[in-house]
Amino acid sequence: MVYAIVKAGGHQERVSVGDLLTVDRLAGEPGATVELEPVMLVDGDKITTAADGISAKVTAEIVEDAKGPKINILKYKNKTGYRKRLGHRQKYSVVKVTDIS
Repeated sequence: MVYAIVKAGGHQERVSVGDLLTVDRLAGEPGATVELEPVMLVDGDKITTAADGISAKVTAEIVEDAKGPKINILKYKNKTGYRKRLGHRQKYSVVKVTDIS
């Protein structure tokens, strides 16, 4: 079984061919291909790390753009009339790993 550990959006994820992966928003439209940075590659009993010099490439296709859940932020100070309300929705890209070579 071949799988790789890739770095995407400040996180490391274990992927193999055909996996769907949710990462921080990537530049590109749905249907575009992107290359993910491999940190480690496992091919059966053979393990290759970035320190050893990986020559493999992990390619993925952007399936869709998505948004995370709404996070409400409330700031309040007692007796001063200060109230501030903010919200945030993180933007994500869903990618499908197409090839590890």
